[in-house]
Amino acid sequence: MGVLSISPTEMDHCIELCIKCARACSECKTACLKEPDVQARVHCIQMMQDCSDICFQAVALMSRNSTMSKEICELCAEICEACASHCEQFQDDHCQECAKVCRECAEACRNMA
Repeated sequence: MGVLSISPTEMDHCIELCIKCARACSECKTACLKEPDVQARVHCIQMMQDCSDICFQAVALMSRNSTMSKEICELCAEICEACASHCEQFQDDHCQECAKVCRECAEACRNMA
């Protein structure tokens, strides 16, 4: 496994995508808060926070090889997909890119489950 060994695993890939997704959601949320239609984005902004939070939780559990990693990855995939759906409703580049990253993360998490 990654940091303590030299051979990357599927889990390493998932951890990297979860970190990338959490960052994308945080960046997109910040950008959305500056948009003129911020009130229309409230639910999406909340979803991005949920997505970021669950991604970091998944990283924590996978990093310690928790017996609950599969379950958290299943939930993470579900939340990432929901977040992507919300982000896709907005045409801004940051929302479209966030949706793409969320879907990539969801796929990696489903592969862990």
